[in-house]
Parts: sequence; structure tokens; C-alpha cells
Amino acid sequence: MSTLAIVVIVIVAVIVIAVVAALMKRARDRKLEDRRQIAAEHREESTSRRLAAEKEGAAADEQAARARREAAEAEERSRAAKQEQETARAHGEHAAQIDPDKDDPDKDDRDRSTDPRTKE
Repeated sequence: MSTLAIVVIVIVAVIVIAVVAALMKRARDRKLEDRRQIAAEHREESTSRRLAAEKEGAAADEQAARARREAAEAEERSRAAKQEQETARAHGEHAAQIDPDKDDPDKDDRDRSTDPRTKE
């Protein structure tokens, strides 16, 4: 073989190797870009789900706080109602103690006969 043929073969081999190397690099770069894009999509999904979870957590906290507030208000109303009942009972007892007609059973009959609102 002549020197020229050897030089041509070496040049063609170098060109083929360079083309194969360029194609491999391009394929690797494309694969890396695909992975970057998939990673970005996963990050977006992660952010979206995190925000949704935080929103749901805040709503649950708000609902729990509202329930606690309503329970406290109900307890307060219950205490106020018991206090009113106790006050009413005490007034009734006091009225019964100081009523001069308490022992007069005919008093109710007399009151009804003189009261214009009762029609018997």
C-alpha cells in the first residue's frame, strides 16, 4: 500500500471517529435535556401539590379553630342559661317566702274572679 492510501485511510478513520463521537455527544446532550425537562415537570408538580396541601392544612386549621370557638360559645351560653335558671329559681323561692297570700288557698280563686282577663 502506498503512503497516500495509508494517509487517506487514517484521515477517513479520524473523520468517522469524529462523526461517531459528535453523534454520541449529541445523543447524550439530548438525553440530559430530556432528564432536565422531566425533573422540571416533577418540581412543578411537587410545588403544586405542596401548595395544595398547605391550603388544605390551613382550611383544616381554620375549621378546627371555628369548631373550638363555637364549642366555647356554646359552653358560655350553657353557663349563662344555668345562671339564669338559678336566678329565676332564687327569685321564685324569694317570692314564695315573702308572699303574704302564700298560705291563703282562696286567694287564687278571688284573683281569677276579679281579673277581667279571665272569663269563667
